[in-house]
Amino acid sequence: MKILCVCGMGFGSSLMLKMTADKVIKKKGLKATVEATDIGTAGSTPVDLILTNNEFASQLKGGKSEVRAVVNVASEEEVEKAINDFLESQ
Repeated sequence: MKILCVCGMGFGSSLMLKMTADKVIKKKGLKATVEATDIGTAGSTPVDLILTNNEFASQLKGGKSEVRAVVNVASEEEVEKAINDFLESQ
């Protein structure tokens, strides 16, 4: 599984979200890679799941990748729920 964490510039909240997603993936024992990027790059990057905030989620929905919004990028529980919801939808 490939996960993309997205924010406006690709090096602020997306990096924090990536670190949180990495912790969740390790804890769950999933085989996945996680990258952080900016909103401009996200739409053209082929991934399974995009994690981002509500504003960018609405802009990215409708593409080839599943999109899940995360309010608190440091919340392992919220990121885990987003990943679990994605896995259950497959």
